Amino acid sequence: MRESVNLSLPCRPEYVSVARLTASFVANQMGFDIEAIEDIKLAVGEACNNAVLHSGNSPTYQLELKNMESSLIIEVKDSGRGFDKEAYKAPELGQLQENGLGLFIIKSLMDDVEIQTFEGNGTKIIMSKDVE
Repeated sequence: MRESVNLSLPCRPEYVSVARLTASFVANQMGFDIEAIEDIKLAVGEACNNAVLHSGNSPTYQLELKNMESSLIIEVKDSGRGFDKEAYKAPELGQLQENGLGLFIIKSLMDDVEIQTFEGNGTKIIMSKDVE
């Protein structure tokens, strides 16, 4: 059964919980175990936080959850300023830093992560998790 859930959410931190709860519901319906659901919720929360923090003056961002039967594909897209993904460096875990952990967390929790971004033209994070 291939289904898709689409949300347009305000670029405000208090709405990230809506995205996390929606992802939790979809993952539960697909048969993910509780540990995988928690990983998905955390990854979605990080991606949405990034959209809220870095989308500039955009009033909303988009969340799409695609039930592909054997995997869940999640897209978080903003229309903000984008960033130079070639300049991104994974954080050094032995050193405290204020920014940069979100993508590291997403990549460590999800099976596949793709980032599409163009400076001045927004960012889309596409991540997937396979049902085991």
